[in-house]
Amino acid sequence: MSYICTQTDKIVIYPNNFEHKIEFNKIRDLLSRHCLSTLGREKVESMQFSADYDIVSKYLSQTDEFVHILQEEDSFPSDSFYDVRPVLKRIRVAGSWIEQSALSELNKSLITISSIVKFFDDEERQQRYPHMCELSQDIFVSKEITRKIDQIIDGFGQIKNNASPQLADIRRQISSAMSGISRTLNSILRKAQSEGVVDKDASPSMRDGRLVLPVNPSYKRRIKGIVHDESASGRTVYIEPSEVVEANNRIRELENDEHREIIRILTEFTNFIRPYLGELLDSYNFLAIIDFVRAKAKFALQINGIKPDFKNKRIIDWVQAVHPLLFLALQKHNRKVVPLDITLENENRILVISGPNAGGKSVCLKTVGLLQYMLQSGLLIPVRENSTVGLFEDIFIDIGDEQSIENDLSTYSSHLINMKYFVRNCTDKSLLLIDEFGSGTEPQIGAAIAEALLDRFNNREAYGVITTHYQNLKHFANENVGVVNGAMLYDRHEMRPLYQLSIGNPGSSFAVEIARKIGLPEDVIAQASEVVGSDYINMDKYLQDITRDKRYWERKREEIRRERKHLEKITSKYEADIEDVNRQKREILLQAKQEAEKILLESNAKIENTIREIKEAQADKEKTRQLRKSLEEYKDDVKSKETTLLKKKNKRRTKKETQTKVSTKGAESFNVGDSVKLEGQTAVGEIIEISGKKATVAFGVIKSTVDVSRLEWVSNNRIRQEAKESNTRDYMHGRKLDFKQEIDVRGMRGDEALQAVMYYVDDAIQLGISRVRILHGTGTGALREIIRDYLRVTPGVSKFMDEHVQFGGAGITVIEFE
Repeated sequence: MSYICTQTDKIVIYPNNFEHKIEFNKIRDLLSRHCLSTLGREKVESMQFSADYDIVSKYLSQTDEFVHILQEEDSFPSDSFYDVRPVLKRIRVAGSWIEQSALSELNKSLITISSIVKFFDDEERQQRYPHMCELSQDIFVSKEITRKIDQIIDGFGQIKNNASPQLADIRRQISSAMSGISRTLNSILRKAQSEGVVDKDASPSMRDGRLVLPVNPSYKRRIKGIVHDESASGRTVYIEPSEVVEANNRIRELENDEHREIIRILTEFTNFIRPYLGELLDSYNFLAIIDFVRAKAKFALQINGIKPDFKNKRIIDWVQAVHPLLFLALQKHNRKVVPLDITLENENRILVISGPNAGGKSVCLKTVGLLQYMLQSGLLIPVRENSTVGLFEDIFIDIGDEQSIENDLSTYSSHLINMKYFVRNCTDKSLLLIDEFGSGTEPQIGAAIAEALLDRFNNREAYGVITTHYQNLKHFANENVGVVNGAMLYDRHEMRPLYQLSIGNPGSSFAVEIARKIGLPEDVIAQASEVVGSDYINMDKYLQDITRDKRYWERKREEIRRERKHLEKITSKYEADIEDVNRQKREILLQAKQEAEKILLESNAKIENTIREIKEAQADKEKTRQLRKSLEEYKDDVKSKETTLLKKKNKRRTKKETQTKVSTKGAESFNVGDSVKLEGQTAVGEIIEISGKKATVAFGVIKSTVDVSRLEWVSNNRIRQEAKESNTRDYMHGRKLDFKQEIDVRGMRGDEALQAVMYYVDDAIQLGISRVRILHGTGTGALREIIRDYLRVTPGVSKFMDEHVQFGGAGITVIEFE
């Protein structure tokens, strides 16, 4: 028995069972709850898996756009999603009419359809929601139909008095007759009350459409008329006085006339809309699609589903994928799902997952199956935005025990039947999901058959996720292109699964550790280890060590990534600052040039004017003296402007020094007192003299004359930073000299000793110490175990061991660092 889902009906075998295996039917139920009517619920039930890229892409885009509508729009019409299709289909027969209640629902739902079409008939929304707007194109909307309905019924769905002149006249006659009966009854009632025949608080009531009086049974013969009913207790009878019998008969006739007129009105309206029934049914199909897409969008918001990058090829590259049903279940208990990172493409098409039982292998497999099925059914899936999803033509799944008494099938036989079907039908466009591959029979032959099948799947270039405990499959994945190992991580110190998938290395089953944790006798464990051999046990141990190391380096890689990101941010800031400095420098130089030209022009004009005036004064000494004085004052003013320009330049230079270090060359770029260094050197000196292209620089007590072209300017900020780094190096060197190679925690409580060891180990790692000793004594061994439990999970600790017996033995732990 196999479970396969494809887009055609040619190879679909037990599709419902397939959906059950990956719990897709529960997804349908959740979607149905978000629907507003049976319109959407029918679409949910007919939702199908598709391998057509254009269709799936369109469905995903529609749902994604509606998610934005729900998040950003407040005016989307979501009222009155009534399903009147059965009524519309029934009134196809000539002479039939639409019921009054259905007419009200028809009116409200047609108004909703019209409002939705109008909502999408907006230029801005057509840009934002193109796929949803495409749905609303050419949808039949008739204002004439709703106008006619408004003429017939009121806001409460009741037929209006003025729906026709005949109806208005009939209802006037009924009202007049009712008023006459009411007056007559009230007169009879008052008289009967005065005679004690009827209770003082009694009033006329209605029985079978006729007005009657409630009378005590003992006085029923005192009032002439017809007895229509009596109360359940028998203490009251309802009598229609003979004086109003004819009037009540007249009302009954008028009510029959009213009913016939209403049917005539409804029949006339039905005849009017009958030619439009096809278009109306199409409009309600549109309303059903809107209800369906809205439900998908609501569900996407519920599970944090998105539309990731969708490719028309076979690929699974998911970042932080989440099983939606598990997410919702844990959410009720304020718990979080451990997300899944998984990649299947090119040379790593088939993932072989190993690891301990109850470690999350099957959940991982079901997550892949469910999310891929959801995606190709047009549903958004809970993954990160940087994920990439692809398309498969069919999905094969083998999960669980399919033992069958009726068909005389064992568990293993049912698995083999599935595998036979998979081998015959899988292609490079198939996705295989197989749980506990090869299990259910004698391990050696089961593993061998599983390996042969895996080789066939790989040769077909199929994609898949396979879970197993067999070592030979782990070796196969390690040695064959197209297949890759994966491990469900397990914390062997706390003896609990982490539910994290790690791709690249096989996982350990942790059988020995789990057996020891549950209290299996040590002699049993030892005997079992002897049976399988030390090589097998060591292999499992090496897998655990590899997993531990991988987790450590993953943490290191993440730290490096964060540091690199921080460095890139700082670099970008400095580059922007340098660009800003250069821009302002260009602006200042341009401004200075413009002001210098202006001053030059003014100076020339001033000199020429002064010469002209001296000539005109014909050597008058007093006049010449005044002109000379004016020229000197102008000269001082020019010098003042020059000083102002230099201050601006120096101010800009000071600002530049605080932002970054800039290399400049040329004698004109340096001043006496500048801090500089030689190209390629780190020592900083001070310029004490500049002569042409040579500069004398003091490096401490040493003076050196060098070419200005070899100098680099150093900012004050850089000097302070280097001094700080130098101080830090000196401080760390001093700490390393003062560091003691051992720590004594004997006599301390467990928590005190652990805290002291934590600080001590952190210092040792920071200072680059290679080997230290911890004196904890023997005693009960509790302190020793606490410390070593901590050392087992501490990154940077290479190994730890007992000191040599001559130097303290088990009372001292020796630690070596990486």
